[in-house]
Amino acid sequence: MRAKPTSSLPGVSRRHFLRAGAATLALPALEAFSATVGSKPQAKNFVAIGTYLGWHQNAFIPKQTGRNYEMPDTLSPISSFRDEFTVFSGLDHRAPNGHGAWSNFLCGQSPKSYSLDQMIANSIGAKSRFPSIQLTAGAGESDNKKGNAISFTRRGVALPMVQRPSVFYERLFMSKADRARTEYMLRSNRSSLDLVLEDTQRLQKSLPARDRDKLEEYFESLRAVEKRMGHQLETINDPVPRPDYKLPSYDPITPNLQIEAEQIMYDLMVLALETESTQVISFFLHGLGQVFSFDGKALGSGYHGLSHHGNNPAMIRDLVAIETAHIHCLAGFLTQLKERKNPEGKSLLDNTVVLLGTGMGDASRHSNANLPTLVAGGGFKHGSHIAADPSKNDAPLLGDLYITLAQRLGLEVDSFSNASRNMNQLFS
Repeated sequence: MRAKPTSSLPGVSRRHFLRAGAATLALPALEAFSATVGSKPQAKNFVAIGTYLGWHQNAFIPKQTGRNYEMPDTLSPISSFRDEFTVFSGLDHRAPNGHGAWSNFLCGQSPKSYSLDQMIANSIGAKSRFPSIQLTAGAGESDNKKGNAISFTRRGVALPMVQRPSVFYERLFMSKADRARTEYMLRSNRSSLDLVLEDTQRLQKSLPARDRDKLEEYFESLRAVEKRMGHQLETINDPVPRPDYKLPSYDPITPNLQIEAEQIMYDLMVLALETESTQVISFFLHGLGQVFSFDGKALGSGYHGLSHHGNNPAMIRDLVAIETAHIHCLAGFLTQLKERKNPEGKSLLDNTVVLLGTGMGDASRHSNANLPTLVAGGGFKHGSHIAADPSKNDAPLLGDLYITLAQRLGLEVDSFSNASRNMNQLFS
């Protein structure tokens, strides 16, 4: 994504706190503290949710275009929100096919490259406690180490994902002792980085050009780490909100408990956005061999096997049951976002761009064309199915939609991956 020249980007107001003696309480956004009451609000949060095994197109994409479409089976749990979301079809990144290219979802035509969420986080996330948060559900205990990821840095480094709801909760609402340990580690590592940087800078002068270029990449990575660590140190002693939310007594981290994990993660995501702990979240919905049970009855095959259905009607039925369960979880998330209001009376949903999609257009054929996509919230005019015809020379790309989403979040950009337009004329 290429940024247009700009003197500054819109800032994010710090939270306000009530202090009495040694006690400090984080306050929600109040009208008395708002400098933008009465002005037109701009979306300030971004949430990206992607399924590894795609969405069965015939059950996700409406048969009719425009506003008067019949709600497809998979999206039926969010039918009451039809004026709060838009469905897109015919969009993709013209990326390679296969599971290995799944990460094109947020990365564009080149999988495992700088992802949309990280581009947004690097522009608007700097004043949050967490510039971005990466989550996953449905992964096995060791799967986080196998290379599957949803978010990638500017250098194409996959960012680790949190799969335990309890870990996510503790990260959001850590105790004073936890913060003290974290601060000690940050300060220790920061000193080590400074020492390495000084030594390497002295070495650089005697190296040939190719090695100097490689070192410059290394410096850039170090500077990025130091910037993140410095920001964490700046915010480490900020008051941490104390929610009423109570975690279950166990972590639903085994793949067959994916739906339970999703529900808890969505609850915590709402808290993270409401407390302004972060403005950017990515959520990876994995798909392995887990066998789901609904209404006490186990499905006929594992999730991954069902996605490779070969047009078998029974397997498609079970696959759609899983995908509909994903959307049931999304419905709970959208409900909570819509119920939470800011001082201007706008909902958290109006202030949050929610992107639901995938990098896998048809897992049964390993095709990454025609990626089913849904955008909710963000203050857009919703309620339609917008269908692109990829056979046309001037057909929009999924990246064109991403440019529009980034612009809604205040980024002055005019390109993303192989896309160089936007979809403002169709979706605004």
